[in-house]
Amino acid sequence: MSSSDLLSLCLFLYIVFLCFPYLGAVYPKSNECKRLDIFDIILRDKCPCTSILQSFKTWRFDRRQVLATTFPLDPILQNYVRQVPKCLFSAVYPIPFKTETSLVSYSKSVLNDILDLSDHVTTTKEFVDFVSGSQVLSSSVPLSHRYGGHQFGYWAGQLGDGRAVMLGEYTNQRGERWELQLKGSGGTPYSRQGDGRAVLRSSVREFLCSEAMFHLGIPTSRAAALVVSDDPVMRDQFYDGHPRVERGAVILRLAYSWFRIGSLEILAKNNELQLLRQLLNFVIENYFLHINSTGKDKYLELYSMIVSDTAELIAQWQSVGFTHGVCNTDNFSLLSITIDYGPFGFMEDYNPKFVPNSSDDEGRYSYEKQPDVGVFNLEKLGEAIKPVLTQQQQKQLPHILKGYESIYKDKFMKLFRQKLGLYTDKEDDENLLAVFIKIMEDTKSDFTMSFRELGEIDLFGLKTEAIPQNYWALNTMADHEWFWKWIIIYKKRLELEGTTEKSRQSLMNKTNPRYILRNWMAQEAIEKADRNDFSGVNRLLGVLERPMDLNPEAERAGYSSRPPEWSKSLRVSCSS
Repeated sequence: MSSSDLLSLCLFLYIVFLCFPYLGAVYPKSNECKRLDIFDIILRDKCPCTSILQSFKTWRFDRRQVLATTFPLDPILQNYVRQVPKCLFSAVYPIPFKTETSLVSYSKSVLNDILDLSDHVTTTKEFVDFVSGSQVLSSSVPLSHRYGGHQFGYWAGQLGDGRAVMLGEYTNQRGERWELQLKGSGGTPYSRQGDGRAVLRSSVREFLCSEAMFHLGIPTSRAAALVVSDDPVMRDQFYDGHPRVERGAVILRLAYSWFRIGSLEILAKNNELQLLRQLLNFVIENYFLHINSTGKDKYLELYSMIVSDTAELIAQWQSVGFTHGVCNTDNFSLLSITIDYGPFGFMEDYNPKFVPNSSDDEGRYSYEKQPDVGVFNLEKLGEAIKPVLTQQQQKQLPHILKGYESIYKDKFMKLFRQKLGLYTDKEDDENLLAVFIKIMEDTKSDFTMSFRELGEIDLFGLKTEAIPQNYWALNTMADHEWFWKWIIIYKKRLELEGTTEKSRQSLMNKTNPRYILRNWMAQEAIEKADRNDFSGVNRLLGVLERPMDLNPEAERAGYSSRPPEWSKSLRVSCSS
């Protein structure tokens, strides 16, 4: 092909791309980008559409909004709280703040790599107005999603996006289709008794944790930007009769899809079977491309994939001590990504009964119970798809779910072997890990830093049974009578690997973060932001974007040191 022919082809494809930007969109299921087809490569390498936009004024959502044109919408256009039948979405516009808004922070990687925008747009009024919800683009079709869910084990009926509005769908240069959503942008038909707002406190936490989880390699929704207003929002943070005024905020967040288990449950519970089939087919055709969309067992295959992906996701949570806090079925994604960050927490002192949510009196969603909660939620998913299965297919559901335990265990052990610097699989590895965890539990050692310091220290260079004082977490463990015996067994296991000490340390320091989003770190950033000092949020974001790398600024801030004593009194709740 001559250069002129290639240019003509490129121009033709560029015009097609502009007119039909939704064609060829891919729906990746993990943090990794899918490989583009040849047309995407030509466009990317040859056409001007690939440059990062310097002005937000020229940025647009896809010409065709897939969700709005695929599913029936709520025929009532007025925005008031009600029961909404026989649809998946209601058309809802964000409600602007009454006071001026300020940009708290933004994710450079989301802006540049996902939204094809330069950092410069964050300095413009157009972008800040867009994030706050006061400016809705002409290409936007704002929607709030109707779903239900089991909350703390009980069916809660219609829930839905009570304070979230999906602004639209955007297909970027890589061919990835993303759904952009505002959280905290005002009331919707699904707000129940709420005001549809979010406060700065909870919004900072979600913004930071979304990005922290991504950079830890865990499937998650993303956070693009966060704005704050001076609008007063009343919240009783701990439901103890002491409400106080907080500042309203909005976060712009993204996901490949916001569909969740509760999206299917509400349809099954209300016998809306045609819509249930339509949604299941849409999920298969757009997010699970390897499933034959015309196959007779496609719904069972979908269930099997979600069971597998959910088991692996929760194993990843456990590997970094992440505890979600509210593992209701309406907070569990059909794509098995982490969504809806509320009263979450990263476990500090190793305690399997760790519960970050002060509203969870019974400890239903503790760290150790998360794998079992996954089973419960998947059982409810199975019940939701049952109506569209034959009797023979229904009998397969419990057999598929039985596979969850082995999938979870395999992923768990794979991750924790890496955390111990082990490349191979040996029979006694479970015992080796179990004893290490038991020592952590007995000594209340820090989960994150115990693994990290084990990877940093030169084990074979230790001449006596003494740990240098700068390894504070390991020193806590060393008080246990089993610790040095365990070290001897661990060294013998490492010798079986046939790898060098440098290789072990390299694997462990690429696996075990030095920095996680501890509650006290978030709290310091929140208190500064409340005084319009956003430096704490931005510094913390920068650290969490490279959680494995030694950061002098983070060290000075004490982010890898023993948590301050005052942090033990911090509490978080569902109030946000």
